[in-house]
Amino acid sequence: MAIRRLHGEDLELFKDMNTGIEDDYVLRVFDQLTEGNNRLFGLFINDQIAVIGGFTLFKKRYAMLGRLRTDRRFRGQNLATELNRYLIKEAFHIDGIDWVGANTQEDNFPAKRVLKKLGLTPLTALHGAWTDNLSSLSNDQEQWQEVYNKDEKKDWIQGAIIDTNYIFPYACYYPFPTSWELFNGDELDHWRFFENKQRTRFFILKTDQKKHHYLHLVYPWNDLHLQTGIWETTQSVYEDIVKENPNEQTYIWVDLTKEAASQLPKNHSFTLPSPWVLHGITKEKWERMN
Repeated sequence: MAIRRLHGEDLELFKDMNTGIEDDYVLRVFDQLTEGNNRLFGLFINDQIAVIGGFTLFKKRYAMLGRLRTDRRFRGQNLATELNRYLIKEAFHIDGIDWVGANTQEDNFPAKRVLKKLGLTPLTALHGAWTDNLSSLSNDQEQWQEVYNKDEKKDWIQGAIIDTNYIFPYACYYPFPTSWELFNGDELDHWRFFENKQRTRFFILKTDQKKHHYLHLVYPWNDLHLQTGIWETTQSVYEDIVKENPNEQTYIWVDLTKEAASQLPKNHSFTLPSPWVLHGITKEKWERMN
């Protein structure tokens, strides 16, 4: 058994794996997953890839595990656990990385067992809810006021996110334990902040792209159902984006806890997939365990 980092020229070896996954997106973006802030590794048995997996680096502090694939001919040998242990160790060897996480669907019990064995703790479960029409939730309520001042944005971040240890959805599928590193680039310039008239609540709208384009709504409380004007504000921004990019499929995305999802009205238009559970481990805990 050997483990090594994969590169673009290893695509043919990956194609030889029997993962049972039809139309695997990893095939389409294999080169991208081996360069930049992405790392991809293979666990080899007799010169054949038995398991692949990797991680992506965020803000020079976080690493998120993913792309785990096991050849069906090698299952049942704890090879995925071995590769993930190697990945975590590799991530923590990178200067500055002090947290490693993984997202797995709530009903993926084998993956959750692996993460528990490796010491990763479940932190939150989130529905990645998406829609392309908020009309069923809009009632012609007054829209929220946009916040342009950077210091005011920082105040909102500090009070509602940093001070409360909120798990911040930095991107679609990528929530992280909050730290100021998540906001130390040009995020506060590009992300749009909105606050209610009473200045007791705010939310963020930002754009993201995975397979599709998304307008990502971040609201750091569980009382979304009690707020008027959020959906009208979001719909207005969304319509402007669609007009500017008429040939691209764009959706509205919001990360919802189970509590927040259960409080959506019955006529909501969101697609609510099975929740994803964020797990994580700090470098300090990893070193204590190993």
